[in-house]
This record gives sequence, C-alpha cells and structure tokens, in this order.
Amino acid sequence: MTEKVILAGLGGQGMMLLGRLIAQAVMLEEKNVTFFPSYGTEVRGGTAYYHLIVSNEEIFSPVIEEADTLIMMNLPSYLKFKGFLKPNSSLFLNSSMIDKVDVPESVNIFRIPATEIANDLGNVVASNMVMLGAYNAVKNLISIPTFLSCLQNVLQGKKAPFFRVNKLAVERGIDFVNLSKK
Repeated sequence: MTEKVILAGLGGQGMMLLGRLIAQAVMLEEKNVTFFPSYGTEVRGGTAYYHLIVSNEEIFSPVIEEADTLIMMNLPSYLKFKGFLKPNSSLFLNSSMIDKVDVPESVNIFRIPATEIANDLGNVVASNMVMLGAYNAVKNLISIPTFLSCLQNVLQGKKAPFFRVNKLAVERGIDFVNLSKK
C-alpha cells in the first residue's frame, strides 16, 4: 500500500497542521511516511501545500510527481496542482470555495462543502478537519482514534477548547461522505 497525497489551500486553512497530524498518526500506526511542506511564501496569501506519502514499503523521496489523492481547499490551489492527477486518482474539493473544475473522467471527484460544514459548527477554521473526515471515510488511511489522539496532543493549554469542535468537524466529514454513498 502506498498513498501519495497533496493537501493544498490558502495560508491559514490548516493544511500544515492537517498534514503533520496525518503524518504523526500513520507513524504511530507503524507505517512509513515522508512529507514535504511548503508555506507559500512566494506570494502573500499564496498556496500552502503539503506533499505526504504513506506506505508499508520504504519511501525514497518526499516529492510527488503523480498523486493518488489531491485535497484542495480553494480554486488557486486546485489550478496549481491539477496536473498531478493521474488516471483513477481521487480529488477532494472544498465545494464551498471551488465551483467548476475541468477534470478527466477517470478521476474520482468528492465535492465536500467543508467551509460551510465548519461554519455551521461555529468554527470555519475547522474546514480542514471536515476534509480529513471525508478523505478518511473514502480512503481509510488512518484510525480516527489515533488521529484524534494526535490532535488532542496539539490542542493543549489555551487551545484545548478547540478539540471538541475539531472532533465534530472530523465526524461531520465522515457523515457527509457516508450519507452521499446512500
């Protein structure tokens, strides 16, 4: 099993946190992982992205040339990374911020209104966790309890009150995909 994921969004949409948490969770589950974060410093308000590779085998490079999955939080991010899609890959779009896209028929598209769902929970910043829940409901990459444990370790002290809403956001992302399957 090897999963190559690119997570991308505007700075502040939580892609760095999400990528780091997924990496920590899969390491705890004794899988191999590499990651390559980029903070989008080339332009103010630029795209922040995270290359993440998870595998049962040894990984030789953190750079992704073709992705199994793209998790895109906004249109500029999608436009920047759409060339990484390969046949039969998966594309998770934050449909609250991305309307129409030109995608080959062979790509599996999952339109998740992550910003809207997070906003309904009272914390729009949790849209990254909605996307994690949706992604994991389809790909089953990590154990949700392991992921939530990593999240709880990050959200300590003054940030502890945010754990509850982030946990709910993960659950809502899972629910959204499961309800869409019916």
